[in-house]
Amino acid sequence: MSPTLALLLLALPLAACAKPAATQQDLDSLDRELTEGAKPVNQHDPALTAALRDQIMVDPAMTQSANTNVVRPPSRPDAGSVPPDDAGARPDGVRSADLKATPPAKADCPECRKANGALTLGELARRQSPMTADCARNVSYSATWANRLPAAVPLYPDARVVEAAGNDACGLRVVSFASAAPLGRILDWYNARVTRAGYAAEHQADGTRHVLGGTHGDAAFVLYASPRPGGGTDVDLVTR
Repeated sequence: MSPTLALLLLALPLAACAKPAATQQDLDSLDRELTEGAKPVNQHDPALTAALRDQIMVDPAMTQSANTNVVRPPSRPDAGSVPPDDAGARPDGVRSADLKATPPAKADCPECRKANGALTLGELARRQSPMTADCARNVSYSATWANRLPAAVPLYPDARVVEAAGNDACGLRVVSFASAAPLGRILDWYNARVTRAGYAAEHQADGTRHVLGGTHGDAAFVLYASPRPGGGTDVDLVTR
């Protein structure tokens, strides 16, 4: 290789390294090319030019569908109530022959006062009588206790069990459930069941809380019923 050619090859990379960096004027020119269609390349692509120049379209009817408005925190903590379902649309299978009108409630309701402040089923059972107090302290909790109620005081046909407890040592059963049936229908159904089984039933009420209770020999039951917000009835049932 001749000395002259070798010198030319060495000079090429040095010339490339000496290329000046892009100035602000060059960058501004590139922006104009993209946004104003100054170069023929954009003028030959009307879709690109329109996409860059046209105004953004906004539908006023959809402005409230932004993500900031879709999910909101609850206004208050969950009360732990039974979630609503389609139970109200299902017939409970109760016939008019299965009902017996509940006698008018007595003005005083000592059974209501027993239930005030009882936070657990065991505590509710303990307050019933001295006979159940010791037994109620040793209850175990399981939904299976709801299937072991006495035949005379069973679950209402469409009952949705919330919690259940029991103790075989004294035959104690305590069940909390919800029903889509109105409160009056619940009371009339249980009144028919227990009176036909020989129980002496008594009806008490205090505001919206109603109590139906009675005894038959050594057996006893107490039913606490209150209307649910939105329809249906909440029930706590104690049997011994």
